[in-house]
Parts: sequence; structure tokens; C-alpha cells
Amino acid sequence: MHMTITDTTAAAPADWNAEALAEILANDGERPVLFTNARILSMDPLIGTLTSADLLFVGSLLVGVGPGIITAAADDNAIVVDCTGLTVTPAVVDTIALAGGRAHRSEYVATLTPGNTTDFAVVPDALAADVESAVAVVTTSPEQVRALVAAGRPVLWAGANVPSRVTAPEARIPAAEDLTGSPRMGVWIDRNDFLHQELTADGRYDETRGGLPHAYQGRYWIDGDRIDYLDDLGFWAYGEFRGDELHHAGYVMKLG
Repeated sequence: MHMTITDTTAAAPADWNAEALAEILANDGERPVLFTNARILSMDPLIGTLTSADLLFVGSLLVGVGPGIITAAADDNAIVVDCTGLTVTPAVVDTIALAGGRAHRSEYVATLTPGNTTDFAVVPDALAADVESAVAVVTTSPEQVRALVAAGRPVLWAGANVPSRVTAPEARIPAAEDLTGSPRMGVWIDRNDFLHQELTADGRYDETRGGLPHAYQGRYWIDGDRIDYLDDLGFWAYGEFRGDELHHAGYVMKLG
């Protein structure tokens, strides 16, 4: 679906809630943060759309949504961000929920529901006819975005990158890491002895499937408990280490 955003408002003023931003960036995650006086498109089927409402979060956890939360801001030593004339929307659109493809409220993702991760955007009311158009502003007119918050940390603020924001990896193939001595090196074998996947310290993998050697070969990278594969045929895949098991494409493997 092609969507065109028509800018009907001025770019975000550079000093928009600048003092609040400084406090949020210095926050250790214990002080609550309150976005107040906003129109909120929650996408939660019970909460719906709210006007002149508040959104409260602590660290990465959204803890309150609705009118009247501002009354406790001073008691709770909250950092307050005034959002008069602005709309708060989930930063991710749950299109499956919008289409009625989730049966239970607990299955909804990316909604502004207490208990969910704090991922949201703040844009001018004039650019937020609905959730889809509001989210589109982030990519089409970022200078209009008052705030983009991911897991409770600002990414964009007043139409500009937050100085301390995390940057995405470059679109390139990273250098292989030397994994000599890693306990994850060796041959991983699935429960049925069908798949043998050898991980070597030079960042290469070699799979034997059903006795067929070198069925798939390529490079891999380990990031925490995640492993990404780039096969020599050109496709990407991934797996996950869970304790002493490696889960990949439906297979559960252990070191042989």
C-alpha cells in the first residue's frame, strides 16, 4: 500500500521538551517518565483512542495509560513531557490485530497496553489520522517527529537523532570473529542423528544432512545466544543457543 504524507505542520522545534530529554537520558531507569496531555492511539481493544491522556513508563515497561495520571507526577518524582497538540502511537503497527487475526487481548503485540514494552512515537495530531499514517511519519518526515522511544530510551527527539542513540549495523558482511577456544565450537548433532552442523573457529559452518556431506556451507556469526548463518548459496538463516542445545530450523542439536 502506497501512503503519501503531506506535511501540514512546522518541523519540530529544536528545544521541544529539551530539559525533559536531558533528564530521561540521565535517568537510571528508576524514575518514572510521563508523557501528558496527548491524544493516544493505543491499539488496545479495551483502551481504544484517548484524548488529553497520559502515558507512564518506568525503564522499558509501560505501566499506565489514560487520563489523570498527571495528578501523581509530583508524588512519584516523574519526568514530565508535555504533548499538547500531539498524538502518541505504537511505534509498530500490529496489522494482524487490526485485521482481527488475534483471538485474545493477551496476544496483541506492540499496543500501548500497561505491561508491554515502551515502544512509541509522538507526532503532530495533523499527521496522525490513524496509526498507520502516524507511524509512516517516522520514515517519511522524521523532522516532524517529536519523540521516538524504543524500550524506554529516546531514539529521535524534536526531529533529530538523540546523541546517545544506538545505531544500526552497516549494510555489509561483517568480519569473521576468531572463536578459538569457544565452548560452542564443534559438531552439533540433532536428536535423530540426521543433521550434523560443524561450527569452526574461523566463522564457517558445514552441514551434513542424512549422510550427505557439505549439504550446506557458509559463514556464521554469534551474538549472545543468537547465531546467524549466511549460506554460500546466498540465503540467511538463524538459530538460538538454549543452554546446551542449539535450535535451528526446527532441529534441536547438542554437541557431539
